[in-house]
Amino acid sequence: MPKHYIFLIVAVLAETVGTSSVQASQQFTRFWPSVLALGSFAIAFYFLSLTLKVLPVGIMYAMWSGLGIIFIAIIGWLYFGQKLDLAAVFGMSLILAGILVINLFSTTATH
Repeated sequence: MPKHYIFLIVAVLAETVGTSSVQASQQFTRFWPSVLALGSFAIAFYFLSLTLKVLPVGIMYAMWSGLGIIFIAIIGWLYFGQKLDLAAVFGMSLILAGILVINLFSTTATH
């Protein structure tokens, strides 16, 4: 796997932790989840900057935000008890399909 995809995965995971921590911080009223959120977002943006050395910003952002949406929805469902209806699952499936199309068929995304 190319190094820039590893950087992108680290950025997505850090963003997922950061966004989950924002929820856990109860709108930044709890100290440690707030610190974790800010630190996680700093890590995410650092690794995004490394990814941008290779991938175009539009492709990188599509993959980062798309995977982040899916991971956050799963964490929200598992950890925070948030419900996902059929339309939400279908929509996220389309997002995942778009990411797969970019990676499997686009010559814009480097492999």
